[in-house]
Amino acid sequence: MSQPRSDADRLRRRELYDAATGLVGPRLLPWTTPDGCPCYLSTDGRGYLSTLADSIEAVQLGMGEELLEHARETVAPGMRALSATEYRWLASRLAEALTDALRVAESRGQRIPDPQEEAAERA
Repeated sequence: MSQPRSDADRLRRRELYDAATGLVGPRLLPWTTPDGCPCYLSTDGRGYLSTLADSIEAVQLGMGEELLEHARETVAPGMRALSATEYRWLASRLAEALTDALRVAESRGQRIPDPQEEAAERA
């Protein structure tokens, strides 16, 4: 069985893919404005802010994995029941982690080239 890829491996593979495809354009960043509006960066996939965004995405996904593991342990059979306040805290953190994961997925999905557009460009 193969070992899971590290965050550094995933980031490097994405960087190589982006470089190979010549991907450019606005990138959805993994944070929002104080008002909750999305932030975008006009980038070629390199530079300080792109690297920072990659690092923050990796941290967000890692924290989400750890939180999910904690939640699974918490609701496992035989574990002590939590108070309503503790379950509310856990549910709030899970909602935050899901929001982060969906933002990362949207950002990365926007950077994947559309095969139909690529075919039209080649034609």
